[in-house]
Amino acid sequence: MSGNREYKSDVFSMLMQDKERALQLYNAMNGSSYDNPEDVEMVIHDGGISLSVRNDASFIVDARLSIYEHQSTVCPNMPVRSLIYFSVILSDMLSDKKKGTKSGKNIYGRRLVKIPTPHFVVFYNGEEEQPEVQELKLSDAFEKPTDEPNLELKCKVYNINDGKNKAIMESCVWLNDYMTFVNKVREYHADGAFDDLAIDIEKAIDYCIDNDILKEFLKTYRSEVTKSMQLNYEFDRQLELERADAIEEGLEQGIKQGLEQGLEQGIELINQLNQILLSEGKYDELQKASKDKEYQKKLLAEYGLLNEKQGE
Repeated sequence: MSGNREYKSDVFSMLMQDKERALQLYNAMNGSSYDNPEDVEMVIHDGGISLSVRNDASFIVDARLSIYEHQSTVCPNMPVRSLIYFSVILSDMLSDKKKGTKSGKNIYGRRLVKIPTPHFVVFYNGEEEQPEVQELKLSDAFEKPTDEPNLELKCKVYNINDGKNKAIMESCVWLNDYMTFVNKVREYHADGAFDDLAIDIEKAIDYCIDNDILKEFLKTYRSEVTKSMQLNYEFDRQLELERADAIEEGLEQGIKQGLEQGLEQGIELINQLNQILLSEGKYDELQKASKDKEYQKKLLAEYGLLNEKQGE
C-alpha cells in the first residue's frame, strides 16, 4: 500500500484492496447482493508498466471484470487509459503468469477463449462542478470521427460528492465514510498553509476515529494515509501551478499574436490608401495623411477601407 502513485487515488486504492469493501461497492454499482468476499478475485497485474498508469482497483466477480478508478479531476483520456489497463490485465490473464505455466491460453487456436466482461468506472470527488453521471467514449479521441467505430470503450464517471448519487453512497457505507474523511481534510485545511497540511490531515483522522468513520482502517494505516493525502495535495497543487502558468503563457501569446496581426492589418490598410491617393494624384492629401492620424482615419473611412470596429 504505497503512497508513491502519481495521481490522486491512494487512500481509495488502499481501501479497495479489501475484498469485503470491493464486494460492497460492486453490489452498490450493480444492484447485486453477493455476500461472500471470497467470490472476489483481486486482479494485480505484474510489472512492465509504470505506476502512473496503474488503475486503483481491478477485480472479478461472476466473470465480470470491474476496473475502478478514482480521480479529483475528470480526465477526458480515461477511455484511452482504461484501454491500456484492460490490455495489460488481459495479457496477464491469457499468459497464465499467476499459474506458473509457460504456454498460457492459445488465442490462435480453434477454440474460443473466453474473457471476463469488463466494466469501466471512474469515481469523481473533485471540487469543480460536474454532472452526477457522465459517459466518456474511446471514439471521442479518434482523430477522424466515425458513427460506427470498430473499437469502442465506454467509461462511466460517477460524482460521489455530497448530494450526488445518493443510492450508491447509501448502499456503500465505506465509500460514504471515505468522502466524509476527504471533506474533513478539506474543511480543516480550507485556509491553511501548505506546511500545516499534515496537522490538518491528522485532525481529520482523529475526527473520523472518534466518530467511528473508517475507524479501524485509519488506526491501522494512519501514517500511510497521512503520507498519501500529503502527496495528493502536493500533486494537485503542482497541477494548479501548471494550469496557471499555461493560462498566463496563453494570454501572453494571444496578446502578442493579436498585436502582430493588428500591425500587419494596419500596414496593409495604409498601403492601400497610399496606392489610391497616388493613383489619383492626390499628393497633398498623401503628405497630410502621413502626419495627421485623424485625417488618415478620415480618408480610410471615405475610401471604405476602415470599418467601424477598426476605427475605434
